[in-house]
Amino acid sequence: MNLTKFPRRRYTEGQTPIEFLPELTKVLGGPNVYIKRDDLLGLTGGGNKTRKLEFVVADALDKEYDTLITCGAIQSNHCRLTLSAAVKEGMKCRLVLEERVVNSYDKNASGNNFLYYLLGVEKIKVVLGGSNMMEAMEQVAEEVDKEGHKPYIIPGGASNPIGATGYVACAQEIQNQMHEKGLNFDKIVVASGSTGTQAGLITGMYGCNMNIPIWGIDVSRDKEIQEKAVYDLVQKTADHVGVNSSISSNAVTCFGDYWRPQYSLLNAGTSEAINMLAQIEGILLDPVYTGKAMAGLIDLSRKGVIKKGENVLFVHTGGSPALFAYQKEILN
Repeated sequence: MNLTKFPRRRYTEGQTPIEFLPELTKVLGGPNVYIKRDDLLGLTGGGNKTRKLEFVVADALDKEYDTLITCGAIQSNHCRLTLSAAVKEGMKCRLVLEERVVNSYDKNASGNNFLYYLLGVEKIKVVLGGSNMMEAMEQVAEEVDKEGHKPYIIPGGASNPIGATGYVACAQEIQNQMHEKGLNFDKIVVASGSTGTQAGLITGMYGCNMNIPIWGIDVSRDKEIQEKAVYDLVQKTADHVGVNSSISSNAVTCFGDYWRPQYSLLNAGTSEAINMLAQIEGILLDPVYTGKAMAGLIDLSRKGVIKKGENVLFVHTGGSPALFAYQKEILN
């Protein structure tokens, strides 16, 4: 793969660390757990969307757009980071927020919502859960166009082939770090939501000729639906970056047992994972993505699905600013 042919902005200096988690490894008594610290990526507060935006925003700038439009849930890490990238590039940014849980939007809420305003968002449009988000963004784009600016629409999570290329590049980065550290991973575990991170990693690992399974812990959908969505983006991303051989649908593995009762609503396993990682490793997880993904890794380890003695890498996709909007739920 030659990713240098794609325009790219650099928002992070160097590689994000891979760290061993000795206390979690000891508590689980099974696999050796490592963590890829993508919560330390650049832009405001870090997180996986930074890698995607390096390619997506570069594409927008290359085509001379001046306004970014994107969407997400009301505590969207992606919206925060898109807005941050716009600030860094001197662009305008408008957000469409989906109220997936009825009556949950509060303009004065903490977490990412507070950061939208601190970063100087131009406009926020809130729509009901289940709305056609692309249609809502297109309506905002029409407004921007009438005002004499050029709108560039970024799908939720920047999960299109351009955005997923950020995690194709991450797969190359992991390969380099494994070589440098003398590590070999049996599995890689990541939160799977809008699909771009998992799809990019699968495509990148395949393109690097590395046979490491990428397991997705679903945060919003059941297994069958999520696997289909991930595989669809894998195919499109592979075509985009020039991975010519066909990637089998068997390369996509998702676990849909950890996201309920609903996207962004806490469950007992997620609360345990957030408290555990904070108190034994000093690492912050979020209640929407990484908390649920870590809850999945912990449960799969306890059940022996992730086997004793295996080396497993958890990709920490960020999200800690959202913690401040969930204080009561997490500490109770």
